[in-house]
Parts: sequence; structure tokens; C-alpha cells
Amino acid sequence: MIVCAKCGFENHVDANFCSRCGSRLVHADPAETTVTYAPASTEEAAAAGPRVEAPRFIPTLLIRAGGGREGEEIPLDADLLTIGRNPESHLFLDDVTVSRHHARVIRDATGFVVEDLNSLNGTYVNRRRVERHHLSDGDEVQIGKFKLAYLEPLEE
Repeated sequence: MIVCAKCGFENHVDANFCSRCGSRLVHADPAETTVTYAPASTEEAAAAGPRVEAPRFIPTLLIRAGGGREGEEIPLDADLLTIGRNPESHLFLDDVTVSRHHARVIRDATGFVVEDLNSLNGTYVNRRRVERHHLSDGDEVQIGKFKLAYLEPLEE
């Protein structure tokens, strides 16, 4: 198994992308490294192998594609996240395919809901246009040319 550095999910050893978040998986090939150097104080850490990020403890939106922001994570740590081309939006997506006030993500009693705000190009979840949709782990949200993955915290 290979562990995703972004979300901590264990993927099949032959996978190139994480099955959970879609991030590119890095395969370490010792033959590709000719010489490595490390400061004396961190040699033990380097010998321990690659560092894997700790699992998330709050729901997150991960930008999978669009606008050169791939891999950027947006933690959903508030009850409201506004999304749009307006620079004052919580998640500013600078592209003409995104309306100024495009969508919002709201926390309710059962989790998070994405709502379209009458945008011109619409809001899509798993390639279906939606007005309002309760998000589940792994859902793909498309806003204009941006594709985002909704990731819930991993349970230990």
C-alpha cells in the first residue's frame, strides 16, 4: 500500500493518483537518487523515510483542477463559506466562468450543503447540476472551470 501525502488514505501500490482525493501519489525510487545530503541534526529524520501529513480533523475542500491552484486546501472551519469571483468571497476563484456570487457552502445539523446562488454557469456535484446538495465524502464540486473535492475527516 502507498499512503497519500495529502489525505493519508492508503491506496494500492500500483496507483498513480489517490482514490480518495485525486492527488498524485509519489513513488520513491531509490535508483533515481544519486546523492543525498542532510544537516547533521536531521539525519535521523531523513533516515526515517518520507514525511506523511497527519490526517485531517475537519472537513476540507481540495482544489483538484483549475486556475493553477491544484492541491490547495480550504478547511471548512466556519458555518459559511462564500465562493465566487468577488474578491471579498471566502473562496475567491478568479475566472470568467465563475459568477461574482456563485455558490456557498453551509454547515447544517447533518454536515455541509453546497447551494448555487443563481450563477450563470451553474454549480455541479458529481457532474450533475444542482441548486442545493448535501455533500458526502469524495464528492466532486465543479464551479466554473474549478473542480474541488469535498473530503471529510479520516477516522482512526
